[in-house]
Formats: sequence, structure tokens, C-alpha cells
Amino acid sequence: METDKRAVETQEKVQRFVLLAVEGDAAPIEAEKSLHELEELLETAGAVSVGRIIQKLDSPHPKTYLGTGKIAEVKEKIAETGADGVITDDELTPVQLKALTDQLGVKVVDRTLLILDIFSQRAVTKEGMMQVELAQLNYRLTRLTGLGTELSRQGAAVGTHTRGAGETKLELDRRHIRRRIDMLNRQLKDMEQQRGLLRSQRTENEIPVLALVGYTNAGKSTLFNRFTNAGVLEEDKLFATLDTTTRKILLPSGREALLTDTVGFIHKLPHQLVKAFRATLEEVVYADILLHVVDASDEKAQLNMTVTTKAMEDLGAGDKPVVTLLNKQDKAGASEMAVHVPYASEEILKISAFSDEDRHAVLEAVDRILDAQQMEISVLLPYSEGRLHDMIRRKGQILEEEFREDGIFLRVRTKKKYASMVGAFQVQA
Repeated sequence: METDKRAVETQEKVQRFVLLAVEGDAAPIEAEKSLHELEELLETAGAVSVGRIIQKLDSPHPKTYLGTGKIAEVKEKIAETGADGVITDDELTPVQLKALTDQLGVKVVDRTLLILDIFSQRAVTKEGMMQVELAQLNYRLTRLTGLGTELSRQGAAVGTHTRGAGETKLELDRRHIRRRIDMLNRQLKDMEQQRGLLRSQRTENEIPVLALVGYTNAGKSTLFNRFTNAGVLEEDKLFATLDTTTRKILLPSGREALLTDTVGFIHKLPHQLVKAFRATLEEVVYADILLHVVDASDEKAQLNMTVTTKAMEDLGAGDKPVVTLLNKQDKAGASEMAVHVPYASEEILKISAFSDEDRHAVLEAVDRILDAQQMEISVLLPYSEGRLHDMIRRKGQILEEEFREDGIFLRVRTKKKYASMVGAFQVQA
């Protein structure tokens, strides 16, 4: 019985890590701020930080990440705190990973593996799980030697969560891993094609799509739930939700729209994840309007906006109409935060996700933008242009229709792209 008790206590022991960072003069964010975010990520994964060590270098040491003197300091910190391992704020190369592991004698995890671990815990849908596993396998393919021993340990908390085949995956050789990667890529491609068909149906039905985007933990899921009653997980943690969710909502004008809650972004988001989740994130590319949610109470709000904007540009959604939502105005000091919006925004609204009035204002802004994307025209379509007549009836709101001797007169409100398709037959009302 006593043995069982000790086993439970060992299993429940919270892992402790020392955080490591390299800070150059051209760093986009101060190392201390970046390590604060890394600490939040660590807590999200279920572990804690017991110290921080930062080295001033133009770039990480190519072989050991830190210099010799700093590595000695890290050893002392590990001995002093009883840390289980270290976590670096940058992605380690296989050479750096092996050298640090050999010299420190403890678990070595980098920022990328930590985020992959969190994503593995958070993925719920089959597609999300497959995307995470694909990212993990691509990451581990070049690091089999350095990761093999640590990652084969059952029950370790950070840097060991896997999907699919579980721990046995780590014992596969490169050939088997590549085979698994190929299979996952094929299955995800099929899912992407299915999503494309659904997207085509939405386009055909002319239902506008709104996408909530923003830095992780900015309040997207809270807003999504208040708009849709969807019951998506809300937590004050990074990456509380991972899988993309879409629900139908009703705008003040009476229009129906689809609202999508997307994966949050983060400083130094691993390229493996951006690549793996690209198909899901491309939902943003096909959205009609982006609702950029910003935590206005966060002192890093300016940087967070830049990170999200860069991600949108990389995905090919940089030209989308954007409504900027300076969220969490209910938090102390949020309204006093000086936030400069570094991109063209249709409207900038200060809101609280919990305010009915503020949420209604967001939907009114969406209606205004959708109205601006349309125009009213009058056309006289010859009876021989039955295809155009059918198209404009399906794609527009018919305000007036008259069957005349020389054709069908229509006064219609429709999107500008459809108006241009019948522009050759435009007449005075």
C-alpha cells in the first residue's frame, strides 16, 4: 500500500524547469518578456519555472546554444533548484540539443517541443490530432538521437505527449516515421478537399464568413461563445482551444453569417505548426471579414498585433477587411493603454466580450462592411441572357423586376463582383 502511495506521489510530482534565452541587440522582443510568455506556456503544459538565465549574444552558439561560462551557471542553477530540466526560448538544432543534453545531464526541451506538447494535449478533433502528430514527427525526424532516451520514458509530463500510436512511435526508425508522415499527409489532403467542397457550398449560398483571429488568450473563444452559445472551452491559458470551430449567427440586418474561431498565434510560433495547420488556418483566407481580437489590457498588445498581422500576411489574408476589437475593456487600465493599430482597419472598437451592447456594436460594424461591399444597379437583360438572369437572381437581392418587350428590367443589390458581370447591360433606373 505504501509503495502504491509513493508511486502516485511520483506520478503527480510537478516537473520543474530552468528557462534559458539568448538576447541579441536586434531581438524583436526583450528576452525577459519572451521568457514570461515561455513561463506561461510551461504552466499551460503542467510544469513550473524555477529560474531564468539569459545570455547576451548576437545569436545562439551554433554548437551549444549558450557559451561555456553560461552553461556552468546553468549547472549551478539546476543543482540549486533541483530542476528536472531546462527549456530554451529558441528551437534547438540537433547538434545543440545533443550538446546541452550531454553537458547538463537533465532533460532538455526547446520552445518548439513545448508548444507541440501543448497542442498535443489540446487537440480534440481527428484532424487536429493528425496535424499535431504530423508536426511532431517532422520535428523528431531529425532529432531521433537526441530525443530518443528522454522521450521513451513513460509518464513524463513535458515534451513527451504524442498522438496516434503513442510512445511506441518514438521507437520507429526514420523509414517508418517517413511512412507515417506520408500517410498523414494523404489523409489530411483528403480532409482539405472535403473542406473545400463545404467552402464551395458556402460561396454558392452567399453566406458571409467572419473569422476571429488574434494572439492566443486574447479572448477569441469567449467572444465566440457569447455570439454563438457554442460552449467552446474558455480558460485563462495559452492555446486553451486549438481546433477551428464554425457556427451560424444572425446579424442585426437579418443576414445570416458564419463565425469561425481560429487557432491563436504566438511569438515564435514553430514553423512546423504553421505548416501543419496551414490547411485549417486557410479558412481565414476565404473569410469575408477578419475580426482581429486584441487583449487591450496586455502590455505586449502592440507586439501581439504585429505577430498576428504578419501571420495573416504569410497566409495570404493580408488584404482582407479587418475590424479591430480592443477587447477586455472590463479589465483595470485597459482603456488607458495606448495601442496603435499597425494596419488598415475598417473600424476599431473598444469592447468587452461580456457586454451585450459591445457585441451588438461589433455585428453592426460587420453589417456596415458587408453593405459597403455591395452596390445597387439597374440592368436590362435580353431574354437570350437567361444564364445571367439566373445568376443575378441567386447572387443578389431583387428590389424591382419588370418583363419588358426588349428584355427583363432588374433593379438589384448585389456584390460588386456580380454587378460587374452584368455591367454591360446597365441602364438608368
